Amino acid sequence: MERLNPASRRDRYGSRINRDHSPLLLALVPWGSIMLGAIVPFFILTSGMPIVPPLAFLFLLGWRLVRPGVLPVWAGLPLGLWNDLFSGQPMGCSVLLFSLTMLAIEILDSRFPWRNFVQDWITASLAIFAFLWLGAMFSGADISVTVVVSILPQVVLAILAFPIVARLVAALDRIRLLRVRVIG
Repeated sequence: MERLNPASRRDRYGSRINRDHSPLLLALVPWGSIMLGAIVPFFILTSGMPIVPPLAFLFLLGWRLVRPGVLPVWAGLPLGLWNDLFSGQPMGCSVLLFSLTMLAIEILDSRFPWRNFVQDWITASLAIFAFLWLGAMFSGADISVTVVVSILPQVVLAILAFPIVARLVAALDRIRLLRVRVIG
């Protein structure tokens, strides 16, 4: 009688016997992390100068660059609308910028399907700079040297925070792909 190798019943996501990926986790983790990223800055710091990075936008970039197939291209519209509710920007600003970012990264993916982390970081840095700069323009502020200087710390912090967010997205993706017991 031949015995099966017990290791063949497991993979990196857990046991394969009577287990499958949860549809709830597959959908909830990416969308929920971005939506939570729009709310969290209220609990971190409140100041007269923008310092806290736009976490919802960073998580959107993280999910789109780390796991390209998870979010559809049209996800920028509802996630941008959610971010507009909490960001203090004029309504539609994040809808437009999230959607344009998703389209730009989709075009970039079609041109350069194989990238490394440095290229993703450069892409995210350009997107972060454009997002914060265009957000300042759409807010109705008089763009002066003072406004530009006050945006720079937020840009630098957001660019430096992207690798941390990308690692967090990778950890959340492992949670998203956990296998749960299937009944039936």
